[in-house]
Amino acid sequence: MLDEHQERVFRYAYRLSGCAATAEDIAQEVFLRAFRSLHQLRDDAAARGWLLVIARNEFLRHCRRRAASCEVVVDPQDCDTAAEQIAPQIENQEWVAAALAQLPEDFRLVLLMYYFEELSYAQIAEQLNIPLGTVMSRLSRGKAHLKAALNQSDVAPDLPD
Repeated sequence: MLDEHQERVFRYAYRLSGCAATAEDIAQEVFLRAFRSLHQLRDDAAARGWLLVIARNEFLRHCRRRAASCEVVVDPQDCDTAAEQIAPQIENQEWVAAALAQLPEDFRLVLLMYYFEELSYAQIAEQLNIPLGTVMSRLSRGKAHLKAALNQSDVAPDLPD
């Protein structure tokens, strides 16, 4: 049941961390935690969201272990070998992952929760324990930063305003 979500969890971890090797570690930890807590999953239809929340929490744990404030820096030497094993759709959108990795963690997290986890503003506010206006502000600023980063990329096409 959970294995059908393996690719999505990896892609989400990759988007959060910006590095395939780190994403693999996070995804592995997600499934270890999920299997230990499988009894808490009451509805199989909720498995995807449940796993993505675990992935987000594991990414934040990973950041806390690395430093007091997590700044994602993609080191090509660390990620080259693992990146060769990434699914083609991720390789084709590597420039998006690089732009996401440049965002401050607060903006990146809200963007991914909204677009990848498909959570509402209210759900994001509740899960992060922040005001609804802060979610809206971070989402707006995150999109603006992401657009600017993508427009500066040599690989990416110009995005409309």
